[in-house]
Amino acid sequence: MELSAVDLSPVPDDGTATDAYVNTVEAAQQAERLGYSRFWVAEHHGMANRIAGTTPEVLLGHLAAETDSIRLGSGAVLLNHYSPFKVAEQFGALDALAPGRIDAGLGRANGSPAADRALGTDRRVQNPDDDHAEKIEAVIDHLYDDYPEGHAYGDLELPRSGEDEPVPWVLGSSPSSAAIAGELGLRYCFAAFIRPQFAARSFEEYREHFQPSRLADGIDDPQGMIAVNAVCAETDEEAARVRAVAEASFKRMKRGDVGTTPSVEEAIDELDGVPEPTPATLGPDEWPRAISGDPDTLAGLLEQLADRVGVDEVMIQHVVADHDDALRSHELLADGVGLTSR
Repeated sequence: MELSAVDLSPVPDDGTATDAYVNTVEAAQQAERLGYSRFWVAEHHGMANRIAGTTPEVLLGHLAAETDSIRLGSGAVLLNHYSPFKVAEQFGALDALAPGRIDAGLGRANGSPAADRALGTDRRVQNPDDDHAEKIEAVIDHLYDDYPEGHAYGDLELPRSGEDEPVPWVLGSSPSSAAIAGELGLRYCFAAFIRPQFAARSFEEYREHFQPSRLADGIDDPQGMIAVNAVCAETDEEAARVRAVAEASFKRMKRGDVGTTPSVEEAIDELDGVPEPTPATLGPDEWPRAISGDPDTLAGLLEQLADRVGVDEVMIQHVVADHDDALRSHELLADGVGLTSR
């Protein structure tokens, strides 16, 4: 099984975005050293006091200079906010900075009404699926200079490395995004930390709708990845304790509180105790929003979930209060899965 990581650039308690980005660089360098396949950064808006990951295209440029070999990408660029040509230009520039190791993760999401207005985003698109598919196609046609002769955009040029172009991925958390990925013949990553209940159905939709792609760098057979909220520690009990932060954060989000991330102690207090360790074997219809365990337990859980949707790569996302706990989690998990250090 391959492992990858996505980082939200959480702002430390009493810290700043500068501290968050320093931690993200350290996490990317560690992931490269441990043998993770790729390291992605996220895009969230309107909550920068808690999550500094607002502009993946900027942060990836910095990570390109601070790493040597790991694939870098967006998890995701929210395409509903932007012009496809501008997104393609950004990824062309990133490719020139990190030749042959850029992933263009393309997704969509609405934030708060205020954030969407500030971004100039129309929340009332008549056919959002059609619009999203068309934008994905346009990004790829720009990236691969694949517009036909005589097309209005045929003479537009992007910055390039001269090596492999950025690899496109469709990211989503619903069966509709999976169907789009399948119809376009592109790689698909499902965010199971958002809507785990749709994971199996989404991959069924992906494979049912899959067609070999006409797009440049499209694929002939389905290729998927599952993104899971997971944390590892020396024991199952300690991992459950660290997982309390994710569990309490989910509860806060449900009641509209996205302002802060609790400490472990605050999370345990809010939950009225430490969560139970994730069982080593999940039931066939059981897919927790967050899982935890020692290296052996968590490696086994990831294998179960990957097998359930038929993928060979898992991307780790976590909500962890302490940066050292986050780094230790990635280190222990790499050992549990058996990654080869570089």
